[in-house]
Amino acid sequence: MLIGSLLNPLNTTMISTALVSIGDSFGIGAADTAWLISVLYLASAVGQPVLGKLADALGPRRIFLAGLVLVFASGLVGTLAPTFGWLIVSRLLLGVGTSAAYPAAMSVLRDEGRRVGRTPPRTVLARVSMAALGSAAVGPSLGGLLVALVGWRGIFAVNLPVALVAFVAALIWIPVDPPRGAVTADNSLRRSLDPLGIGLFSTALTLLVFFLLDLSHPLWWLLAPFAAVSAVLVWWQLRRPRPFIDLRMLAGNAPLARTYLRHGLSYLLIYCVMYGYTQWLEEGRGFSSGYTGLLMLPMSVAALVCSLLGARTKGIRGPLALAAVLLAVGASVLAFVGGQTPLAVLLLVGACFGVPQGLIGTSNQAAVQAYAPPEEIGSAAGLQRTAQYIGAIAASSLIALAYGRRASDSGLHLMAGVSAGLGVLLIILTFTDRALRARR
Repeated sequence: MLIGSLLNPLNTTMISTALVSIGDSFGIGAADTAWLISVLYLASAVGQPVLGKLADALGPRRIFLAGLVLVFASGLVGTLAPTFGWLIVSRLLLGVGTSAAYPAAMSVLRDEGRRVGRTPPRTVLARVSMAALGSAAVGPSLGGLLVALVGWRGIFAVNLPVALVAFVAALIWIPVDPPRGAVTADNSLRRSLDPLGIGLFSTALTLLVFFLLDLSHPLWWLLAPFAAVSAVLVWWQLRRPRPFIDLRMLAGNAPLARTYLRHGLSYLLIYCVMYGYTQWLEEGRGFSSGYTGLLMLPMSVAALVCSLLGARTKGIRGPLALAAVLLAVGASVLAFVGGQTPLAVLLLVGACFGVPQGLIGTSNQAAVQAYAPPEEIGSAAGLQRTAQYIGAIAASSLIALAYGRRASDSGLHLMAGVSAGLGVLLIILTFTDRALRARR
């Protein structure tokens, strides 16, 4: 489960130090390579809650194994891709395939907890979180190393052996799925999954992504169908007995809804650094992919250490408050970085974002476990990742708007200024949340 859970976050961050090389290979700029980020997040944002529901209904082991098959296929497509369009297809398959592992893992832990009659310990949950956080943290450095050694195709090829090992290990060690009670003659899989709700959500999110990815020349007409589809989605979800997104549950569960909001906003800021800062280091400062990966090591180390500390912390509010402050501070420092900035400051900026990355993942995961209904933990965990991916999509849109075809100092400062403002908003949301005060 840990191997499978690292695949999505690893691939979301590993490509950050390969974007410039991919752009050079196909003669495209930052605004175009941003699609490699957004298409994976678009697929993941839809795939995580869908596969979470499938794991709840059909059994997590089956869904986990099916996801790994798609990951292996995506690795083959990306490694052999003759055109940029095939890379988009590879990332689409990768987003769907890697979306299975995390909600399936959470469902497995729930099933095992029921079997032994106890709640999964936070240390066990921390291991799943550590797999995700650790792989996301080392992704930029690993990506830079792969690009330096074998070229950008290594970013895609690395998924082949990892998916194969995870598949064999899952066959051996993940328990066979217990009988599921969600799919019966009176409650078919189709009714349980709400295919119309999934389709409406996917359509609305796709329209939003197409609008956000070209904010320098916004297609305003897309907002009309987005609003119409969103309205139909809300109407349909409210009348469904088993909706794809349980809006009534979210409306009545304000702590969980605020957790999703904080999580998405936090990762918007983190991914601005993952992708925007690394591109600037290569194009703005002229560093190689390998050297950029080394510069991101302080962020990776800080994230790993703080995820361990966050797993050992009983409270939720303290780590989230510290993370919010550091994100705002890091973004503010980034607004003054330029071509002559000393190397020590560049390393410090990465560390400022690494600490929150470690604290946010474990703390918000614990919050979802605390606030979500136990029988819906798979889909609730999927929605947490959906919030994270929507934040990432917004981050890639901000990067595309700030940079255009090439990363520059002025573009970096624009991105940092917006991020600093959002960091202040995150501080307010965290410090004013009464539910968090009750869980100190």
